[in-house]
Amino acid sequence: MSKKAPARTYNQTHVPRKYSAGHRRVSIYMSWSYPAEAGRNPAELDNRFSTMTEVRRVAWPNYEAPEWSDPLQFQQGIAGALELFFWAFAPFQKFVGDLTGNPVPVFQRIDQAGFKLPLDERVLADTDTLLVFGLDHNITNQTAAPEEIEAIREFLKREGTCLILGPHHEVGVSEDQNVRQMEYRHHGDALVPRQQRFGKYTRELIDGLGIPVENRFGLRPLRDNQTKKLAPLTIARDLDTKGWLKDVTTLNFHMHLPHYAVTTDDAKSVHVLAKQPIDTSKPHPFIEAGNTEFNMCLWMPPGGDRAGDILFADSTIFSTLFGADQSLENFWRNIAQAK
Repeated sequence: MSKKAPARTYNQTHVPRKYSAGHRRVSIYMSWSYPAEAGRNPAELDNRFSTMTEVRRVAWPNYEAPEWSDPLQFQQGIAGALELFFWAFAPFQKFVGDLTGNPVPVFQRIDQAGFKLPLDERVLADTDTLLVFGLDHNITNQTAAPEEIEAIREFLKREGTCLILGPHHEVGVSEDQNVRQMEYRHHGDALVPRQQRFGKYTRELIDGLGIPVENRFGLRPLRDNQTKKLAPLTIARDLDTKGWLKDVTTLNFHMHLPHYAVTTDDAKSVHVLAKQPIDTSKPHPFIEAGNTEFNMCLWMPPGGDRAGDILFADSTIFSTLFGADQSLENFWRNIAQAK
């Protein structure tokens, strides 16, 4: 007899986790407004998530089992596609929870029921590592208030803290439709519209904290056509003095990943730990500018009155929609067990 999964709950308030040395408390903060994303008009072509029906059509027959395709069991609109994110983050939550002995909560800026939760002490007080997933479409206008930026600044003054920022891709910035079509053909994902701009909230956090980094483009990583394995990362092991990428050679595949552009010449303030080779088989403006890799993982060591670390890593690295292997789990472990 197969073991039943634990019962799931909804509409519960967060129970704060007690501090225990060596048992890191990891939290996820989704910067979106779930109602704003789910309520986008499917007749609009750009700047929205897919409906579940669109996902099923493009990924057919992967989601044709009743648990995905039956409208009495699973939502078929945009809300259904949003729920796929929660399914995909669950293995990361379990993996880290098992390692640390602490549950990994997922907070939403505005959840399904309309409860709004800005980044404040309710999220930060019992958190050691905070992952902020920038999956809000800019058009929904999620704005980081000054008090939220100050709360993060105070959070990072605490010894042992870590902030992981993951603004997602920035596709279709150009007004030239030919350029937008080039970007679309490069990444090859039929579910991504010609313009899809993410991360207004995280970008405002980044600017407010004075971090010289921007999320740009949506680039397809190189992988082997036969094995489907990703090309190994180019890792600056000499810069990774904290071991964030210990025993890591690749992360995971996603068809359109952001380039985390460093906008300062001060090489000491932001370390580019890992670059991902690009699939150059189809053109892209970034490739035409002479680039063959994009920045995948950045690290800002503590400095000044900031005692905590800051990392940049896209939210898809913590998702299992495209699978997970030992190398990816090693990265998760390094984050969960960071000293």
